[in-house]
Amino acid sequence: MAQNPNLAALYEAGVSVWLDDLSRSLIESGDLKALTETDSVTGVTTNPAIFQSALSKGTDYDAQVAELKARGADVDETIRTVTTDDVRAACDVLAPVFEKTGGLDGRVSIEVDPRLAHDTDATVAQAIELHRIVDRPNVLIKIPATLAGLPAITRVIAEGISVNVTLIFSVERHRQVMDAYLDGIEAAAAAGRNVADIYSVASFFVSRVDTEIDKRLEAIGTDAALALRGKAGLANARLAYAAYEEIFGAARFAAIEGANVQRPLWASTGVKNPDYPDTLYVAGLIAPNTVNTMPGATMSAFADHGEVTDGTILGRAEDSAQVFGDLQGAGVDLAEVFELLETEGVEKFEQAWQKLLDATAEQLEAKA
Repeated sequence: MAQNPNLAALYEAGVSVWLDDLSRSLIESGDLKALTETDSVTGVTTNPAIFQSALSKGTDYDAQVAELKARGADVDETIRTVTTDDVRAACDVLAPVFEKTGGLDGRVSIEVDPRLAHDTDATVAQAIELHRIVDRPNVLIKIPATLAGLPAITRVIAEGISVNVTLIFSVERHRQVMDAYLDGIEAAAAAGRNVADIYSVASFFVSRVDTEIDKRLEAIGTDAALALRGKAGLANARLAYAAYEEIFGAARFAAIEGANVQRPLWASTGVKNPDYPDTLYVAGLIAPNTVNTMPGATMSAFADHGEVTDGTILGRAEDSAQVFGDLQGAGVDLAEVFELLETEGVEKFEQAWQKLLDATAEQLEAKA
């Protein structure tokens, strides 16, 4: 089957196209497999909100929930079984991509319980458990980039487990994430592990940055402030890519024989403001060795009218730094913004997980 030319051009430019969605119907209908054949999809990301949406709609999970109820499974076991089954099945669908790309793509992500975001030891334990349960070489375990998450990233990588680091909002935190990854790779190498088998992506959130900063610029209300709307998200991501080039172009990484770079992954790429182009966070973030994980609507929009052009990231660090300088000059407290976004990000995932717990409890009760 022919690939969509716009998405194929994006992939040829070095951007791996991952779908930010997963459900049992997507897998069992064959739609996920079809996306790999027609839309250049080479990976899948999930999060608590995605699982909550999938499990609360329709009847796809009724039979399995009834079976688990009959076995005496509680809410946590039911969720763990259902979600890991879906991720394992998606890993199998994407296995040909995994083999074709030598392990670079064909990846499916599953996140540790967001309630553990501030508990390093519990995060490590569950990451190892999820990796064992899914039992597929192309799974990525998602760990949030909280302060407690940073040492967890190092320890999980050191165990030889591939990691998707999520909820990164600032370049400073991105640098800490890359350092945590390198610490883990060095520990894995020292333990005799084959570091060539360990992969990682750093999920850098984009649209949420614009949403929060635009709100502050509108409150400031000056012409200079209003002119900066819609510029922060792309500038932030471009500075993150410059940091990636610096870290992985340095001697420390070069000294780890066989190691893979930790690719920047652009997350939260669905446009929240209808005044902005619906492909803004895809077309504006094209560079080699990157991933863009897109909601279905964003992927469809780019397939329909997206354009791949040079120079949307490379060589843009200086003007991106100028945007940040202008934002601070206008009165935007960037450090406060990034701290707020991280706190809200964890809270949103916790809320989605709680909704998932509540809905699953109701389903189990109904099967009694």
